[in-house]
Amino acid sequence: MHRGLQAGLVVLAVALGSGGAAAARVLDLEGLEYSSPSGAYLAGRYASKVHDVEYAAEFFARALEDDPDNPVLIERAFLLDLSAGNFARAEDLAAQIAATNPRHRIAQLVLGVKALREALWGEARKFLANTAYTPVGELSASLLTAWSFAAEGNYAEAEKALAVLDQSSSLANFRHFHLALIADLLGRAGDVDRLYGQTYDAAGTSLRVIEAYGNYLERAGRGAEAVTVYRQFLDTTQRNPLVAASLAGAEKGIAPAPFVGDAAAGVGEVLFGIASALSDEQSIEISLVYARLALSVRPDFPVAQMLLGEIYEDMKRYDSAVEAFKSLPAASPLTPAAELRIASDLDELGRTEEAIARLDTLVDRQPDNYDALYTRGNILRGHERWLEAADSYTRALKRIAMPGKQHWTVFYFRGIAHERDGQWPAAEADLKKALELQPEQPAVLNYLGYSWIEKRLNLDEALAMVEKAVELRPNDGYIVDSLGWAHFQFGNFEEAVRYLERAVELRPEDPTINDHLGDAYWRIGRRLEAKFQWAHARDSKPEPKDLTVIEKKLGDGLPDLLEIKPANNGKAPDRT
Repeated sequence: MHRGLQAGLVVLAVALGSGGAAAARVLDLEGLEYSSPSGAYLAGRYASKVHDVEYAAEFFARALEDDPDNPVLIERAFLLDLSAGNFARAEDLAAQIAATNPRHRIAQLVLGVKALREALWGEARKFLANTAYTPVGELSASLLTAWSFAAEGNYAEAEKALAVLDQSSSLANFRHFHLALIADLLGRAGDVDRLYGQTYDAAGTSLRVIEAYGNYLERAGRGAEAVTVYRQFLDTTQRNPLVAASLAGAEKGIAPAPFVGDAAAGVGEVLFGIASALSDEQSIEISLVYARLALSVRPDFPVAQMLLGEIYEDMKRYDSAVEAFKSLPAASPLTPAAELRIASDLDELGRTEEAIARLDTLVDRQPDNYDALYTRGNILRGHERWLEAADSYTRALKRIAMPGKQHWTVFYFRGIAHERDGQWPAAEADLKKALELQPEQPAVLNYLGYSWIEKRLNLDEALAMVEKAVELRPNDGYIVDSLGWAHFQFGNFEEAVRYLERAVELRPEDPTINDHLGDAYWRIGRRLEAKFQWAHARDSKPEPKDLTVIEKKLGDGLPDLLEIKPANNGKAPDRT
């Protein structure tokens, strides 16, 4: 076997044996030598498969050193270097690819963005023209071409470049927004107010539209209107630190810098906007490419840095997400939120104590930081450290003058922590408070109703709660299971089977739901099917205490109904 291939297979074996994507990050690349590209290629493919683009890029670069003219290696190395942010290497490879394949859209895009970054506007347009043969390519080519004309002060040509987007209603908002930004940059007083107004009317729930429009109003001496725009956004959406910071500045009359100060900032805005629009599971890798390109143009671009971290989280590359979030400037309004994401990602990496310590340091620095204490509670609850979690939620609640509807989750989660810790009166009070704040919240209806049923308390009200939860969330397997189990507890075994079969369809892998269905089958005389469900529950990794009970049922079945004592064990199974 070639030494290079052997080394690559060793790397692959280590990665596979150490638990997956996050574990593969600890490999020592420097200790490996290759006499052929085969080993690096295999290791690079594995790293790419688990979305470890940084390591994959290095492995493919090593393979390419040994086989520099291999077109497959060149293309894969290019895409990985681009995704990893290795721009110099990616741009060199893009030039090689474009020389032989002028219709390679991403290579042409990279060369076009490089030309834009170097203020070679005409050259950029030539590259971009070669990318406009897919919907995303047409969108990016039109927007970036418009900004190349804006850099030359040519509003008419910029407007013409954007006109093609009017052919699609889904792309028209991009046109309106960027034409407004270009008119603003070029000082076209006769157009800018109208264009911003059109954009706001069409896309007034978009964060970047709100920021840009409010920024324009402030600079135009219309601060009161800007305050209204910001407040309306914050009143109808979740809290947003960028808009909150803009509102605070507008209320103080602090004149902001222009939202887009030059053409390079406009180019970055284009690339960020497309990355944001593509950041779903099917498009996550191309979203990463556009986010990286945005940062190649604007390295200090907090929203793009934040998006990069979120993309890595979606890819389960928590180590890379941490690095992206750490790159945000300290003064950015997004940095406190990034700190919370870092803690959550460290926990995902198994560095829970480091995550908790980081949040404790944040609270020491900012004693009123509700979000840090709330996140701390969530991490501790995830590790079943119930008492510590409840304490964190209590400390978080002390930072709130008057709990509002949005705070239902902290009562709900504290209620769960109390209930799992065996403190039912405190748990019940918290769950009732969560329900008071959000009367039709399915998760709370389910948890409180299920707990009451398990304890034989308020049975009519409990059953109505669980039925309401199923009505609100009919495709949630856990909630459907709760209703089925409620009917089982009431002795309505045929009805229980109906709901529990549906719950198993929705959550076939859950041991508790399969166990419940086995019990229901047993009670209606379908004993062979009952044992099948119990066997499936046994093989689905139940909790050790549940495994003992399941194994006993597999041997002995259920006791006769006359032998059953009323259930009141003080704890409900975890319904979260």
